[in-house]
Amino acid sequence: MSAQPSELSLAEIIRSKEEHCNSTLNSTDIRTDELYCRGVFDGWACWPDTPAGLAASQPCPEFIVGFDPERIAYRKCEENGDWFVHPIYNKTWSNYTTCVNLEELSFRQQINIVYSVGYSISLVALVISLAILTYFKSLRCARITVHMNLFASFAMNNLLWLMWYNIVIGNPDVVSTNKWWCRILHIVLYCFLLSNYTWMLCEGVYLHTVLVSAFISESRLLKYMYLLGWGVPGLTIVIYAFTRHFDGEATDTSECWMNDGKYNIILQVPVCAAVCLNVIFLINIVRVLLIKLRNGPHLQRNNSGSTRTSIQALRATLLLVPLLGLNFLLTPFRPEEKHPWEHAYEILLAITASLQGFCVAILFCFCNGEVMAQIKRKWSLVMFRPRANSCTVTTVSVRKVDIFYFNFYLFLTLS
Repeated sequence: MSAQPSELSLAEIIRSKEEHCNSTLNSTDIRTDELYCRGVFDGWACWPDTPAGLAASQPCPEFIVGFDPERIAYRKCEENGDWFVHPIYNKTWSNYTTCVNLEELSFRQQINIVYSVGYSISLVALVISLAILTYFKSLRCARITVHMNLFASFAMNNLLWLMWYNIVIGNPDVVSTNKWWCRILHIVLYCFLLSNYTWMLCEGVYLHTVLVSAFISESRLLKYMYLLGWGVPGLTIVIYAFTRHFDGEATDTSECWMNDGKYNIILQVPVCAAVCLNVIFLINIVRVLLIKLRNGPHLQRNNSGSTRTSIQALRATLLLVPLLGLNFLLTPFRPEEKHPWEHAYEILLAITASLQGFCVAILFCFCNGEVMAQIKRKWSLVMFRPRANSCTVTTVSVRKVDIFYFNFYLFLTLS
């Protein structure tokens, strides 16, 4: 069990650094034979006595979020024995700009924008999909219920990711002080991230069960779906949170739990299990679909039938891949830092991860034949419903015609 250094605030860390710096400076000999700048603690680092005309160097502080501890910061001692004064800020200044890789920082900011835009698009599409499926009561069935839970899981996950990027990643003070609420946000975020995978597994289980087992109670199947889709992530995240909080080291329990640690294996096991099971289900589903399509009555010629079977199987596979979450298999291994493919990997991961909810909403709501039929039917009722004034005009016109024919009949009779 570790002590709780991670619970220290940034102010407490700086105070500890300052006390250590003052103790070190007081124990050093003071130079009297030449000009020098007296040692000082600038709020982040301890700068020793430095001869005039030279620059002191210190490793970048590791407790500042975004700084690379392997880089070096500088503080210049002027020829007159005074520390360099910044012309704009009009006070002594240490050069910490070297602590940040500006090109890498710019790239990371662009990646964060890609994530934010992608999650926003997905969130809007998922909310609209949920509204449509909720509005049309005639669409309610076990399959649509599973879809709605998957959409809800993705929507909550996307919303939480947007909150994470805006109020945590965009606020270094929150990360450095390790606020309690940002750790709670981390836990809830990863709970819904796990639920994405478990509900994808539920989709695979449902499709596989419907295709392979014809006789099954859908109400009972839905109960198991709820237990798998929401219960497994809840149990997993409770184990993960308690283990990381009470048994974690300083790096595991600091900075809003952003750092990947050994406890991530608790989250990775159910994710890998869900993806692997979905691969097995997908293979068997495609096999069953191929058999059903090959035996279809519409296939009369061998050549055209074989081609049509291949096309329909491919179409079914392409529809099932985003539903079951297999696109994550395209990016299973992260390249090492500074690898030539690192940036390409990050861009691909950002696009596929943030827009998966959008793809699911498009394929299984907006391109769903049943949903589109209900929307068209509702649109027809709204647009072509007879209006009161048009009925009045029509009635008046009919009455005028009737009167005309009645007068004409009387004219013929009397004449």
